[in-house]
Amino acid sequence: MRKNSIKNTRVNGEVMRELSNIIRGEVKDPRMAPMTSVTAVEVAPDLKSCKAYISVLGDEQSQKDTLAALKSAEGFIRSRLARNINLRNTPQITFILDQSIAYGVSMSKLIDDVTGKEQADEEETDEQTDEKETDKEQADGEETV
Repeated sequence: MRKNSIKNTRVNGEVMRELSNIIRGEVKDPRMAPMTSVTAVEVAPDLKSCKAYISVLGDEQSQKDTLAALKSAEGFIRSRLARNINLRNTPQITFILDQSIAYGVSMSKLIDDVTGKEQADEEETDEQTDEKETDKEQADGEETV
């Protein structure tokens, strides 16, 4: 099975769906953060290994705790995955912390800050232009009198 084949894409999607269901509903570790989601899964073409990208909403400590909880429950998760999905081999799961959502949020804030500053600068220049026009009109009115 090639890496970008249709079968591999389907297996990735199915493993991702089942992993998220298992993590959300069956793992009872108190170290798990309540807002834990599986963002992507990459199953190797030989179905022996799998990288699961996990996103955790919370501070850095809760992310580390959740990753530790997932690593300790890896055997349980793998057995549930084998029970729910009929594959030739059940992949060995490696959990990787996904920072892409946090990175996207920080970039969005930076963009909002820049656009907010530009709008404020435009408003200031508009006010200054209005003041100059008012001064010109007053000066023109004084000249005609």
